[in-house]
Amino acid sequence: MTLLQTPQAGRVHEIDALRGFALAGILIANIGYFASPGHLVARSMPVPDGPVAHAVTALVATKFYILFSFLFGYSFTLQMRAAERAGASVRARTVRRCLGLFALGLAQGLLVWAGDILTLYAVLGLVLLAMRGVRPRRAVTVAAVVLAALALLWCALAALTALAPAATGLTADAADPAEAARVLALATGGPLDVLRMHLECYPPLAASIWLFQGPTALAMFLLGLAAGKTRLLEEPGRWAHLLGRVQWVGFGIGLPGGVLFALTSGSSGPVELLGLAVNGLTSPLLTAAYVATLLRVVRRFPAAGRALAPAGRTAASNYLGQSVLACLVFTGYGLALAGRLEPIAVMGVAAAVYTVLLLLSAWWLRSHRYGPLEYGLRLLTNRGSIT
Repeated sequence: MTLLQTPQAGRVHEIDALRGFALAGILIANIGYFASPGHLVARSMPVPDGPVAHAVTALVATKFYILFSFLFGYSFTLQMRAAERAGASVRARTVRRCLGLFALGLAQGLLVWAGDILTLYAVLGLVLLAMRGVRPRRAVTVAAVVLAALALLWCALAALTALAPAATGLTADAADPAEAARVLALATGGPLDVLRMHLECYPPLAASIWLFQGPTALAMFLLGLAAGKTRLLEEPGRWAHLLGRVQWVGFGIGLPGGVLFALTSGSSGPVELLGLAVNGLTSPLLTAAYVATLLRVVRRFPAAGRALAPAGRTAASNYLGQSVLACLVFTGYGLALAGRLEPIAVMGVAAAVYTVLLLLSAWWLRSHRYGPLEYGLRLLTNRGSIT
């Protein structure tokens, strides 16, 4: 297999390319909330209809944060090895890095993107630290149990909702157009109005993200930990011949699961809950198919991996940069275009934002070893050293 080449030695270049790819999916999944901020408020708006919305829900929603979480777990093993080589404390370095991620996520959530996930990753990073001694097979088993338990929980809630809707409190409430309009007015008002919107939306949205995405993210952290401990991505000879099978299984099961998820999203009662159960089990399979496809493309066309790798090497800077640029386009911090663009135009903005950040990342790395935020995180993690 042809490995990607980047200026910095010692990196797992496939991880950089995959992380850059994951950033594209995360942007597509998140940008709709910038374009229609009423969705940030519970019960404010129904799930959007139309081909673009259905495609994003079926093919993108929940799939790419799964990949990002897996890569976080894998990268944790690389950081452990780096600490051991330097004779530093893995525990101390990880705690400092998680504190930095938490502060960064809190700032982003309150100022530019209420759906930030970095605070969750910071806390789960400490959980991963506590579990770092687990054997790969046990980590995979625990991850599978978590995913299966979540699916069973959704199925149980679906059954309870069908038998006694009022008892579960999960019946769908009518959308509130007035509240959606109020949030949109704040988003497209002045900077202080935008800040107020984030201050209102961030706490309940963060709680929802921790509750509903936290267990799945932890499962993927553990799968990444297991893969990293076995050096899976560092030894392509072990898996290159399996990529085709992964695609057949992943697309064969994951695509129908994603379509079902899109069709049931926004439905009332047990139907939506069953869709969530199916999506929880099939999303990792579809994500695995995406990964296999990208690795095959990179193997055939190494230039594709080299194009994605700079964004992956500066993932934290790109993640925050996506939010900043989306804010400048859609909120009162800048052009205030929220509520004015058709869904297909919103996807065009996403493509433009991603392209700009790809070009900026490549330009920056010509003269710098790390991204801007990565420098700060490394200084904090390594107590003043960037090595």
